[in-house]
Amino acid sequence: MADLQALAEMVINGNRDEVTRMVQEAVDEGVSPESIVNEALIAGMNEVGRRFKANEFYVPEVLIAARAMHAGMDIVKPLLAESGVQPRGVVAVGTVQGDLHDIGKNLVAMMLEGGGYEVVDLEVDVTADAFVAAVSEHSPNILALSALLTTTMPAMQTTIDALSAAGVRDSVKVMIGGAPVTQAYADEIGADGYAPDAASAVDLANELAPAG
Repeated sequence: MADLQALAEMVINGNRDEVTRMVQEAVDEGVSPESIVNEALIAGMNEVGRRFKANEFYVPEVLIAARAMHAGMDIVKPLLAESGVQPRGVVAVGTVQGDLHDIGKNLVAMMLEGGGYEVVDLEVDVTADAFVAAVSEHSPNILALSALLTTTMPAMQTTIDALSAAGVRDSVKVMIGGAPVTQAYADEIGADGYAPDAASAVDLANELAPAG
């Protein structure tokens, strides 16, 4: 039978070809897509997140592992949809207006997908109005705002104010992050949470949008 622990190891090692082969093998053997996702793909990414936090892994290793996880997800995603398995929640992520940095945002998006969330990536330089529109359109549980420059941090406040003005602030949890951002700033602008790194973002999302 498929060895899901070995599959998780392949995710951690970032071996995309082996992940693809082993996921297909597990599917062919009749292993449930949910088990493959939870016990191998998400389990692997959880360990990647732990190592990232402990400075045992750095951004390149995380990106390679995420790429391998995505290769496996591409196979099981259609099967999950067929079996009616729901994602843990929906997170809309974007870098705020005036900011074109996307590596941190992409890392957060990948880690959230690895944590079982459906991610709506709004890309970079996202206006407050575009964030509001995304909340209306996708009804995410969480809105994740990224800023990598001190000069673009105020756009986070503008976005939260726009959500309030549009009457949708109470329908979504707002988490923020990025190099210059702090917990104190999150408190100051009325965000629901702050994550210092991509792995912590998954923990925070789990706190803000408890499963079930």
